[in-house]
Amino acid sequence: MKILVIGESCKDVFVYCDAKRLAPDVPVPVLNVVRQTENPGMAANAFRLIQKLQPNSSVLLTNDNWQNVTKTRFVDEKSNHHFLRVDSPHVFEPLEINFEELSGYDIIAISDYNKGFLTEETIEKICQCHPNVFIDTKKPIKDFAKSAKYIKINDFEYQNSKPYLTPELEAKIIHTAGENGCYFSGKHYAVNKVEVKDVSGAGDSFFAALIVSFASKRDIDYAIKFANSISSETVKHRGVS
Repeated sequence: MKILVIGESCKDVFVYCDAKRLAPDVPVPVLNVVRQTENPGMAANAFRLIQKLQPNSSVLLTNDNWQNVTKTRFVDEKSNHHFLRVDSPHVFEPLEINFEELSGYDIIAISDYNKGFLTEETIEKICQCHPNVFIDTKKPIKDFAKSAKYIKINDFEYQNSKPYLTPELEAKIIHTAGENGCYFSGKHYAVNKVEVKDVSGAGDSFFAALIVSFASKRDIDYAIKFANSISSETVKHRGVS
């Protein structure tokens, strides 16, 4: 099994703090840092999770020096309330890709955060060059995705895409809905109720599990159920797991 993950990446930083008082001059919490964690983010996180589920199976095609691109979240240590997110400034250069090399992979996983690394034209060409392209994108779903194998989008992304969806596109969409599970091809896939501690990375976990399971079984029904179970486990833990 060979999986190529394509998309822009960053480093996710979680700064856990105590917030016991407000500043005397302005009504904002004073944060005392307790601990800090760092993980690969965006496409690099999807890649990490695929590797975790299926070691030595995947390759990451992403922006250079992605470790210097940071998303820093300040989080209350006790309640897990997110106070603030600070993103480092960065310009993502458009990807230049040799499309002929795509045939060497069993599955292409596009993890697109709509930062400029992947254009609609590039995604469309990738889908036209390979029969098993899975898309997870922040872009509204339009005709550029019509040749994809499957398209994973969440509730917010689905609503943004509605004006552009055709029956052909709808047939490919796996629509995740948080605690309500997900929907595909008119079927509802429910999830067990769990105590949610953090939803960070749940979408990446679902996407990674979906791809690894499908690559192994070639059964999308089984893959969706497996992805649901993995993402449900992810939200039970704090930070990106």
